[in-house]
Amino acid sequence: MVESCTIVTLPANEMLAEIHNTKKRMPLILPRDAYEGWLGSQNDAAEAFIQPYPSSRLVAWPVSTYVNSPKNDDPRCCSPLS
Repeated sequence: MVESCTIVTLPANEMLAEIHNTKKRMPLILPRDAYEGWLGSQNDAAEAFIQPYPSSRLVAWPVSTYVNSPKNDDPRCCSPLS
């Protein structure tokens, strides 16, 4: 068995289009009630879950450029700028 993962991207919602302003994309975010349908569906049925997550359900705040390095993997990556 091969274990793997991928990040599915799609056009950004309103909030993330402002943040990721050059490519205007975002990762696919599945609500918890969609997990089983996404993982247990055939390709055609899974396509129904590919849609931008609503901006109204997200919160964003500025963070340090510390987050830009993949070697940094700790809570400071998510800490709001003071």
